[in-house]
Amino acid sequence: MADNYLEKKYEDLQARKAKEQRARQIAWKKRMDAYRKKLAESEKEPAPEAERPSADGSEKHPCEGI
Repeated sequence: MADNYLEKKYEDLQARKAKEQRARQIAWKKRMDAYRKKLAESEKEPAPEAERPSADGSEKHPCEGI
C-alpha cells in the first residue's frame, strides 16, 4: 500500500515538473518571438538624425560654447 502511495506521489511530482518546464519553454518562445519581431521592426526604420552618429566621428556638441 505504501509503495503505491509513494509511486503515485513521485509520478505526480514528475508530471508537475514536466508541466512547469513546458510552461517555461512556451513563455521563453513567446518572449523570443516578440524580441525578433521588435528587432526586425527596428532594422526597417533608420535611426533619427539626432541620434545617428556622424560618419567621420566628429560630433558637434549641442551647446556651441563648450
